[in-house]
Amino acid sequence: MGIVQKQSLKNSIYFYIGLMFGALSTVILYPNAFNSHPEHLGLLQIIIAYSIVVSTFSSLGTPKTLIRFFPKVENKNQLISLSFMIPIIGFLLVLLLYFLFKDDLLNFVNADELLRNNFHLVFFLVSFLSFFEVLSSLSRSLLNATIPIFLREVFLKGFNILLLILHWFEYIDFTTFLYSHISLYLFMILILFLSIFKKYKFKFTVRLDDIEGKQMISYGLFVLAGGASAILVSKVDMMMIGKLMNLESVAYYTIAFFIGNVILVPSRAIGSITAPLIAKAWKEKNVSEIKDIYEKSSLNQLLLGGFIFLIIWLNIDDGLALLPEKFQGGKVVVLYIGLSKLFSVATGVNGQIIVNSKYYRFDLYSNFILLIITIFTNYIFIPESSPLSEYSIVGINGAAFATALSVIIFNSLKMMYVYFKVGIQPFSLRTIKAILLIVFVYFSLIFLNLTFSDIPNMIVKSLLISIIYFSVMFVLKISEDINSMIKDLLSKFAS
Repeated sequence: MGIVQKQSLKNSIYFYIGLMFGALSTVILYPNAFNSHPEHLGLLQIIIAYSIVVSTFSSLGTPKTLIRFFPKVENKNQLISLSFMIPIIGFLLVLLLYFLFKDDLLNFVNADELLRNNFHLVFFLVSFLSFFEVLSSLSRSLLNATIPIFLREVFLKGFNILLLILHWFEYIDFTTFLYSHISLYLFMILILFLSIFKKYKFKFTVRLDDIEGKQMISYGLFVLAGGASAILVSKVDMMMIGKLMNLESVAYYTIAFFIGNVILVPSRAIGSITAPLIAKAWKEKNVSEIKDIYEKSSLNQLLLGGFIFLIIWLNIDDGLALLPEKFQGGKVVVLYIGLSKLFSVATGVNGQIIVNSKYYRFDLYSNFILLIITIFTNYIFIPESSPLSEYSIVGINGAAFATALSVIIFNSLKMMYVYFKVGIQPFSLRTIKAILLIVFVYFSLIFLNLTFSDIPNMIVKSLLISIIYFSVMFVLKISEDINSMIKDLLSKFAS
């Protein structure tokens, strides 16, 4: 886990900078910049959601296929060349389908005039996202995940803050903001491309004779179907709010969803490194190494995710009070999303274990079943006719409840499948200690009634959570990795 620990620390720094940038954007800039036109924020989020979904299809499973076969294929030039050709073909196919069925598609998603006038931007963003993901996978395969994470978390979010400020103070109009935001993805591609191929001597080729084409295509198609289903599950709530409600509701849901989704930050930092290591371990048939990664990732993600959940939920009222009044109604959304993401990180890297193994077909089956469940539950719980409307599970709260239910079912299925097929599971006695730590800190501070204003309340409470949480964790030695990182940080500050 040396590589994991070293790069995870650097990745975590970028992720938490991105977290701060994201929090600044979400809590202050987005609500205020779009307070008079929340539908503009809804439009931006819908365009991004559709772009992510479509790019998953147009890339035809290339990013994950590249990671899976990179350790196996000797002729890297052929593999990389193919990885660039496939998304181009996929994008052209998607573009053709759009022009053939444009009106039917826009009617199906119940697009209003604002979305119809800007829907073409989806396809610009689709092309940018497809190539960025391929380049990110190549960088990760070369065991350097830090550059794409820096670009996504620091570069993109940092420049987006600048654009939001310019739009808030009316130096640029919404159209300029929208086009500028999408253009940032193009700059990310150029920077990542130059950073990779400046060090890696790559030669493009159309010869593919050294590649096991049939096996790669088979794997890619299954990963495509499974990955597309997973992406749809993650975005279907937002898209269905846009379809069944309106763009304004999308804006309100987006803000609350972001707050709850912050819990995934540690898993993204760790997961970006573990994927190629798991692929390598499967190649060497080293199940013990996979088990070690599985258990440690689960524990560390639970501890860090639990800490973030406590910070969010114990400060939720003060935090929402900072938002404009229109955006303050998402407390229940935060709770449902936060708890579901905490469960998700606690189950570790089960998805990566499945996708990089001979059992990768299960990823398709489970994602497809989950997609059906997610669509079905959203259709039930979003409308005013929701059977749980008396419990406020309706509208954006209903969408959050449906998403949380889907996430818990999905991760439970994957965890059980890994256990029955590989004989490993992510939990241990330390998992129980981690859960007890989260519960202990929560009940230690839940009744604390501070009388300061919102921001001082949040600062004091967050400091108390941090001191109690990490002190108890360190003394009980729940995680060797986190204790080691704390010691390293303390020694650097001491010197």
